Amino acid sequence: MSGYSVFARYYDQLTANIDYKGRAEYFGQIIRRFDQTDNNILLDLACGTGSISQEMARQGFDVIGVDLSDEMLGIAIEKKFDSGLNIQYLCQDMRNIDMFGTIGITICALDSINHLSTAEDVRQVFEKVALFAEPKGLFIFDVNTLYKHRKILANNTFTYETDSVYCVWENSLDPKTDEVKMELVFFEKEENGLWSRSSDSFSEKAYSEELIEQLLDECGLELVAKYGDDSFEPPKEDSQRIVYVARSRKTE
Repeated sequence: MSGYSVFARYYDQLTANIDYKGRAEYFGQIIRRFDQTDNNILLDLACGTGSISQEMARQGFDVIGVDLSDEMLGIAIEKKFDSGLNIQYLCQDMRNIDMFGTIGITICALDSINHLSTAEDVRQVFEKVALFAEPKGLFIFDVNTLYKHRKILANNTFTYETDSVYCVWENSLDPKTDEVKMELVFFEKEENGLWSRSSDSFSEKAYSEELIEQLLDECGLELVAKYGDDSFEPPKEDSQRIVYVARSRKTE
């Protein structure tokens, strides 16, 4: 896992095409469909710069955002002060979260699970979510699929350009592990008209549906729904994202 020390500066610019409000509304629909608790606390794992945390707070949830990157959280806190929303941010590794009490709903969005480099890391996250979950509490998360890693991300190079930054994003796929290493180079225009160069790197690993469902079960989380590509339809062979909805098996 990376701290995204450089990427954090450009993250919001490079993800401006993401409909955070729409994603949060989609999660809200899932919650209303499956929630069986009276616990309004929502934990946003790997919250990044807090865009989804803010939208969930606007829906009325008591939001706790957790991320390992100080740089990402710094931006999230600035947004919090600008918006006036009551969100608590904690700098924690999602493999080892430590909450003050039980959590009604946990979300983990935008392929953050894929940033975990081993199945054991995924297990640790699931175990911690289960540990702090309210009885029957929900865990909603999405992952990039094997199809996306093999066919879309693969060994491709992408470029992104905004008014202030130009980014070259180069992927390298390991076909044996379905891990994609990502090298990012940023060119930012300075006030003097010159361009500065910086770089960052991280990787994402795709996990099979069978493995994810096995780990959920072993950690005391019951799978209640599985959707393809932010819909309410089952995943297809060419789905690029799967959204999982699990529920804690704990009883009162």
